[in-house]
Amino acid sequence: MTDLVTLPLVAGIAGAVGLLVGSFVNVVVHRVPAGLSVVSPRSSCPACGGLVRERDNVPVLSWLLLRGRCRDCAVPIPARYPLVEAGTALLFALVATRAPGLPEALAILAVTGAGVALALIDLEHGRLPFAVTGWAGGLALLALGSGWAWSARTDGAPAALDAAWPALAGAATWLAVYGLIWLATSGRGMGLGDVALAPVLGLVLGAVGTAEQLTGLALGFLTGAVVGAVLLTARRAARRTAIPFGPFMLLGAALGLLVGPALAETYLRVVGL
Repeated sequence: MTDLVTLPLVAGIAGAVGLLVGSFVNVVVHRVPAGLSVVSPRSSCPACGGLVRERDNVPVLSWLLLRGRCRDCAVPIPARYPLVEAGTALLFALVATRAPGLPEALAILAVTGAGVALALIDLEHGRLPFAVTGWAGGLALLALGSGWAWSARTDGAPAALDAAWPALAGAATWLAVYGLIWLATSGRGMGLGDVALAPVLGLVLGAVGTAEQLTGLALGFLTGAVVGAVLLTARRAARRTAIPFGPFMLLGAALGLLVGPALAETYLRVVGL
């Protein structure tokens, strides 16, 4: 895709979309754990109940213009909202440039938006809602499947299979690894939410490349182990403390996408392969 347009343009468009998605992510993070609809009713101030006006719903800018306070009651609006919007925009701009084509880009962006929501929910509530994971996986599969269908139509079934199998192999690999951990620990070392998220991440990373997929898988466990060791050393956690693993899965996947090939090449050079 980046052969047809410049990287700054791709990043700029993706970043703008990310701002809008980030605003919706805030809604998902607030409502899904509470079992509320993400569609209705309209957003309102939790303090005074005043409805958020359309002009006050512009990502980041509205928060700045309101000086971080509700227009009606002047209660402070948490800085988390613009930070999530800006962070999602930055992630969209970064990951979109790593996609080899439009179907892969759409799949990556769908999972990235859902991933931000899932990471925040897991950190706050200690769970990964199946509804969010399911939507992410469905949208990613729809985007990738459309690309495979187009490839089959233009280049024949063998070409479509060549395009599809790395993504499907990635999904199967991640599902097997996390599923086996869940079975081996009887669910104590890994939750079903993590197992459900695994094939979604493996699918999109596999669609980009084997290096991205395998390094993303390894980096999830590595970052989780490092942070866990730091928390234990600092006595911020005990050995039996439950630490949400979803954010590490997502962080590993993001790192695998962004720097996976470079890390894999460095590793192979170091070991002499």
